Amino acid sequence: MKGKIYQLLLVPSLIVLVIFFLFPLLIMFYYSFLQRGVYGGFEPIENLKEYIISLRWLENYARAFDELYIPIYIRSLYIATLTTLICLLIGYPVAYYIAFFVKPERKILYLFFIIVPLWTSFLIRTYAWILILRDEGLLNLFLMKMGLIDKPLPLLYNEFSVLLGLVYGELPFMILPIYASLEKIDITLIEASKDLGADEFSTLKRVILPLTLPGIIVGVVIVFIPTLGSFIVSDLLGGAKSMLIGNLIQNQFMVARDKPFGSALAFVLSSFVMILLYIYRKISGGKIEVI
Repeated sequence: MKGKIYQLLLVPSLIVLVIFFLFPLLIMFYYSFLQRGVYGGFEPIENLKEYIISLRWLENYARAFDELYIPIYIRSLYIATLTTLICLLIGYPVAYYIAFFVKPERKILYLFFIIVPLWTSFLIRTYAWILILRDEGLLNLFLMKMGLIDKPLPLLYNEFSVLLGLVYGELPFMILPIYASLEKIDITLIEASKDLGADEFSTLKRVILPLTLPGIIVGVVIVFIPTLGSFIVSDLLGGAKSMLIGNLIQNQFMVARDKPFGSALAFVLSSFVMILLYIYRKISGGKIEVI
C-alpha cells in the first residue's frame, strides 16, 4: 500500500520532467536533423526518402565535429575542469572548517553567508564583477590608491575574469555537498584514528577523505556540468576572447539563426553530459546519498 502511495506522489514530478525536460529534448533532437532556411528557420523536406538516402540529415552533426570547433570544445573542457578543481581546493577547506571548527550554534550563520548570494540573480552578480574588475573598477582604484600599482591591471575580458566569475558562481555548490558529507561522519572514528597514533594529516587522508568522497563526487558533478555549458560569464567577463561551447550554441540561435545546427550542438553537449552522469552512476554504484 505504501509503495503505491509513493508511486502516486512521484506522478507530478514525472509529469514536470516529461513536459519541461524530455519533450524539449525530443524537439531539439528532431530539429537537429533539419536544414537551415534561407532567412533562418527550417527548410521543408520535400522528399523524405531522398533526404534520408543523401545523408543530409547528418550534416549538422558532421559539422559539429569540424576541426573549426574542436578548439572551442577543448577550451570549454579546460575551463570547466579548472573551475571544478579550484572550487574543490577552496570548497573543501571551507566545508571542513565549518564542520569541525565552528560552534554548532554558529554553523547556520556560516551556511547562510554561503547561500545568500544565490538569492540574487546570477546575471546581476556577473555585472557586479564588471564594476569591480574593469580598468576604472573598485579593485584597480583601490590598488592605485594604496600605491601598489601605477596603472590599471587588465583584470577584465580575459581567461582570469572568466575563471573568477565561474568559481564565484559555482563555489557554493561545491561547499554544500562536501559539508553535508563531513557532518555525517561519526566523530568516534576520528577519535579512534588519533588514539591509534595517527596525526592530523594521516587522519584526514585515511579516514576523513574516504568518508567524504561521496560529497566530493557530487560537488564535482554539480559544478562541472553547469560550467561546461555556461555562456553568461564568458560572454560578459570574457568578451569575444573566450568563446565556449555555450556561447557557440547561443550564437547559432540568436545571431546566425541556424537553429538546426544549434540544436545539433546542444544535443551533442547534452549527450556528453548524459555520458558523464552515467559514469558517475557507475562509479557510485547508484547508492551515493549525501544529504
